[in-house]
Amino acid sequence: MKKIFALFFIAFPAMVMANSGAHLDHAPIDLTDNASLQRGAKSFAKYCMGCHGAEYMRYNRIARDLGMTEAEVTESMIFTRDKDGERTKPGALMKVAMDGDFAKAAFGTKVPGLTVIARARGADWLYTYLRTFYQDDSRPTGMNNIAFPKVGMPNVLWELQGIQKAVFETETDHEGNAKEVFEKMELVKPGTMSPEEYDAFAADLVNFLVYMGEPVQLERKSLGVYVLAFLFFFAIVAYMLKKEYWKDVH
Repeated sequence: MKKIFALFFIAFPAMVMANSGAHLDHAPIDLTDNASLQRGAKSFAKYCMGCHGAEYMRYNRIARDLGMTEAEVTESMIFTRDKDGERTKPGALMKVAMDGDFAKAAFGTKVPGLTVIARARGADWLYTYLRTFYQDDSRPTGMNNIAFPKVGMPNVLWELQGIQKAVFETETDHEGNAKEVFEKMELVKPGTMSPEEYDAFAADLVNFLVYMGEPVQLERKSLGVYVLAFLFFFAIVAYMLKKEYWKDVH
């Protein structure tokens, strides 16, 4: 057991460094902002669900949590149809038609579901990822990404964001090894959104992904206050009871 703990503490710093990657920009997450969550949900359905599903989430759950009607969700988020040709019902899971084999042939890897991607990657990583695609002719898609180097996914949002060029600086470490470090992005071709508008769009989308990863997060946190208050009160009662039981002993 001691050896296992020792190996863990030796390996843990290495794992942290391996996953730290590039500098991550802070994502302005606000799960109380229903307007932002609604915009993010609609953007997710429009731009992400061509390939990525959210197999553990239902449309009507989103409607209930975000203050939308099922009719509004059906109109703005459901674009698929069932075997009978009818539009998918709001109670259905958010699945996509693309199967894993087709995705692997097209993109070189299976396309992951995004229900809990914010919990797996983190909001800051997602926010940085959506905003740091850049032109790279050496890649099959013509694009690369600062947060996810050599990513297989094309920049499906390039029409909104435009096309960027990454500017790198060459730095030399104390051992004399030169390496390229990302400095900034330069806009090569403008998109339909300004940089500020696109950042707001990405923030809304990430906000929704964070919500979807744990829909009861706000309820859990509010309930936690009552739990801590109860434990504090119970600790006082338990201490007083202990004193009463042990008063003759002491």
